[in-house]
Amino acid sequence: MSIFDWFAKQEKSEPAIQQQQKEREIADGLWTKCPACTTVTYTKDIQANQLVCTECGHHFRVEGPERIAQLIDKNTWKPLNEHLNPTDPLKFCDRKPYSDRIKDTQEKTGLVDAVETGTGLIDGLPLALGVMDFRFMGGSMGSVVGEKLCRLIEHATKERFPVVIICASGGARMQEGMLSLMQMAKISGALEHHRNAKLLYIPVLTHPTTGGVTASFAMLGDMILAEPKATIGFAGRRVIEQTLREKLPEGFQTSEYLLNNGFVDAIVPRTQLKRTLAQLISIHQPFFPVLPPLDVREQHHYREEAILKLDGRQK
Repeated sequence: MSIFDWFAKQEKSEPAIQQQQKEREIADGLWTKCPACTTVTYTKDIQANQLVCTECGHHFRVEGPERIAQLIDKNTWKPLNEHLNPTDPLKFCDRKPYSDRIKDTQEKTGLVDAVETGTGLIDGLPLALGVMDFRFMGGSMGSVVGEKLCRLIEHATKERFPVVIICASGGARMQEGMLSLMQMAKISGALEHHRNAKLLYIPVLTHPTTGGVTASFAMLGDMILAEPKATIGFAGRRVIEQTLREKLPEGFQTSEYLLNNGFVDAIVPRTQLKRTLAQLISIHQPFFPVLPPLDVREQHHYREEAILKLDGRQK
């Protein structure tokens, strides 16, 4: 190889080196590439926009703690039943024991299980909130998920709070077998008591919401909201096509398709979700404020004062 060929080879390799350096810079987390429109955006700009692409509106997946921060007023979040920890009652083992899989996932995500529950204020209005996190075994619904959501709903019924559940799940957790399927009926029963108390329940369907979650509490809301272009369904598209032996329509099992066919009441972009939930909750507030824990005589006096104030405003 002559000296001239060597210099020519070096010049050709420089763009490749520069490209590798550019890719390393993007991989550092300073920039984020949108999977929908391929636009590369400063990560802090996307975070400031609640993890929604500023160019095309693509909704990135949100982790549980960040979702809580987006919806709940600052310093008002009170978690419930944090101590509940999953076990391995069936001694299930696939590629590795279920107990080891739980420990590995807990260490990787910092979560105890696939849902966080608690109470807080949304624009000053109280609510009980459950947030499913897809990072924990695909947001699968096991015994702990069912128990935490049941206790949340029962607490909300007792305190007369509306309930909002952010759904993101692949369905029931197969490693717990029938115990996971029981959670569908258990949560549905708790929601029925909540409904009989004339209280509001709103599920928010995010990408993806499938399986036993869709077949139970995700579709039992007084108002069912969904994020744009979220995958929502029970079985997978291929399974349904093989069963029916028919080609399914384009966009099947998206939130837009479900809205057109009456399964979803509204599609709400994430940047408008907090305001929309606050408006719905304020509309459905009980006529009288929730009474403080007073004795019967004090409660009667408190209610009479509220009626007199209301009569004065009407006159």
